[in-house]
Amino acid sequence: MDTLLLHGEAEGYIQGLERVSLRDVGSPRWFRQHEYIEKLNMQAILHASANQEEFIKDLLVSLEKIPTLVHGMILVEVWKQKVFPILCKLQDFSPKSTFPLYMVIHHEATIINLLETILYHKESCEAAEDAVVDLVDYCHRKLTLLAGRCARGEIPTEDRTSQTEVSDMNTVQDLQNQSAALEFELSLKALSVLRYITDHVESMSVLTRMLNTHNLPCVLVQLVEHSPWSRKSGGKLQKYEGGKWREIPAEDMLKMTKLEGQVWIALLNLLLKPDCQRKYDFNNFNKNQLLKLRGFLTEVVIDQLPNLADLQRFLSHLAVTDPAPPKKDLILEQVPEIWNEIIAENSGKWKAIAKHQVKNVFNPSESELRGQANRLAETYNLDVMECLIPDKPKCGACGAVAVKRCSRCQGEWYCNRECQVKHWPKHKLACQMLSEATEKLQKELNIKT
Repeated sequence: MDTLLLHGEAEGYIQGLERVSLRDVGSPRWFRQHEYIEKLNMQAILHASANQEEFIKDLLVSLEKIPTLVHGMILVEVWKQKVFPILCKLQDFSPKSTFPLYMVIHHEATIINLLETILYHKESCEAAEDAVVDLVDYCHRKLTLLAGRCARGEIPTEDRTSQTEVSDMNTVQDLQNQSAALEFELSLKALSVLRYITDHVESMSVLTRMLNTHNLPCVLVQLVEHSPWSRKSGGKLQKYEGGKWREIPAEDMLKMTKLEGQVWIALLNLLLKPDCQRKYDFNNFNKNQLLKLRGFLTEVVIDQLPNLADLQRFLSHLAVTDPAPPKKDLILEQVPEIWNEIIAENSGKWKAIAKHQVKNVFNPSESELRGQANRLAETYNLDVMECLIPDKPKCGACGAVAVKRCSRCQGEWYCNRECQVKHWPKHKLACQMLSEATEKLQKELNIKT
């Protein structure tokens, strides 16, 4: 399946994207926006992975909707920080289903996935206009949070939400745990978005904000140092790729992942571009932080990303020189308008918003829940989701390319019947858990199977 949305359908969805208020987060109007963006995200990923004409990106650019996407992402970020904690403490909050709340929490991830896909192209960054400043600030918030968690040894021990976990969310505490776990993946997506911004943005105001206001080069040095995308588990090396922790074979241990490449390319852009070198303050602290990179620039790393030889030479020169102070031009610094507007508009109203949403938004009727469930079932159609998997499924028994799926839980693949029978003793418990969780969710949402 190459197309989930026709060009006309996608254009209608994108034209329908609009900014909503914080008070309306989770409402039917907001939920409609969520469905649009989920479908647009899946279609954009399909286009990018198949190297097809990316009409989703083209429409978002031509219809000037990228700032609207950024607004929607930051709106949920603010909601999670300011409203969600209050909402969880309200005594009268006992929702019939936590699934609508989960969709709000997940919405931020959906948008940053879409932005990661389209911001690869320079025209998308240009079309973001002043919202680029908000994107830079968003990336800075996520990356400093990630660096801090790494420094404290708080790397997640679980993959992102599985079918079992989503289905088993019965309490608000489950949602709080899931929201915290999702921050790890949001931070890694923010790293990719930041790299694309450093590729394309030439605005001196934005460069000044990245280099001097936020000192992103030093934040990236901390990420190289702590390597949050790698961990040891059971004595074996694992790396985080495609939303999962994957065990790395011995022969691939030194192979650079996409995430590692993103952080190095961002550093190349921020340190070697002439405009950046003129703006960055190479004071003693920054200089000492940057020189830490020399220990990571091994021959193996440079062989995989040859441009890093230029960074190695720059750092060798930096070690024995004192660069000139940054050039101080008169620049009117842009401020993050989206974040500031949302905060200013709702300051002092957080509790009132939480109470309103408990009463009017997150306590839907049975018929409203059924409607949401049916629309989500269409959006997350299994055949559609399979199109978004970059690698062909592998047999759970022998690792060969698989063509058959477990009919009961739909969560495991096999290349033939013999492998399925052989693997059953190991798969039996997981199969039962997945099946029960699916039935539980269907019952909760009142979907007839």
